[in-house]
Amino acid sequence: MIQVEGLSKRYAHHVAVNDISFSVEKGDIVGFLGPNGAGKTTTMRILTCFMPPTSGKATVAGFDVFEQSFEVKKHIGYLPEAPPLYPEMNVQDYLSFVARLKNMPGSEIKSRTEQVMERCAVADVKDKLISKLSKGYRQRVGLAQAIIHNPDVLILDEPTSGLDPKQINETRELIKSLSGEHTIILSTHILPEVEAVCQKVIIIDKGKLVATDSVENLKARGSVSSAIQVQVDASGVADALAVRQRLEQVPGVSKVLEKVVADNRFIYEVESLQGQNPRPDVARAIVNAGWNLLELKSTTLTLEDIFLELTGSHGEAPAAVIQEAPPPQDAIAGGAQ
Repeated sequence: MIQVEGLSKRYAHHVAVNDISFSVEKGDIVGFLGPNGAGKTTTMRILTCFMPPTSGKATVAGFDVFEQSFEVKKHIGYLPEAPPLYPEMNVQDYLSFVARLKNMPGSEIKSRTEQVMERCAVADVKDKLISKLSKGYRQRVGLAQAIIHNPDVLILDEPTSGLDPKQINETRELIKSLSGEHTIILSTHILPEVEAVCQKVIIIDKGKLVATDSVENLKARGSVSSAIQVQVDASGVADALAVRQRLEQVPGVSKVLEKVVADNRFIYEVESLQGQNPRPDVARAIVNAGWNLLELKSTTLTLEDIFLELTGSHGEAPAAVIQEAPPPQDAIAGGAQ
């Protein structure tokens, strides 16, 4: 559905996107991530025909973004972080207006508007002014305008920003229900959201592609070592350093980090060498030292761990994919230009 081959964008002496290639299959939900300045916004601007590439090629739904931009826009639905709504209109009139902007046949507008209002759970407020709606409802109306013309590709920028936990769950379920019918590129700074919603992740850093794979595969290959968490009863232990030193002497252990020293317990993260399983030896080392072992469990890498490892970031969450792009009227209108 989306093919990117050797895509580059240069500004004078600055290379924003540097020879990246990736593909997104039909029906997939893909998280597009990277630190601030990584080139995400530039890539998405190219895919949505806001700017041409310096070199390389990109196609959306089989249409070239440079040679056939008019057709590309017809096949894209876009929900920016701030939905492009008209507060003085009611929901039904607004969606009908957007449908006309997107050149939908007049005979289909009424039925399609009713369909997307039901799909996005806004039918119960169809006669309300958008200015009177809650944040959650406005977000759903924004999603409804993005799918009103049944596009092949949806680009969603921070779709759950500012929502309460119930609204977040509802929006995530709605996005997941759209997969299959639509190919979705999702930008969010909430990495657990990517894990909950996306099947695939694309990560770029400093203009270069650093990873493109499923969430599960990224976790599996994201680190050369595995880790276990060890809790030791502090009673009868001289100090936390003594335990750490004992753990560092266990064969197969590469690193020991003190996580918590409080509440009469010491907690350590013990990293092992690739292919090694030091758990039995770690347990024996604690028990043979005369200390009480409270817990020994494997720890799994989160997507945030993988993101920081691949990008070399420290404490910086991924930024929104299209955050620098203004909420353009031509994104609302699709191909109606």
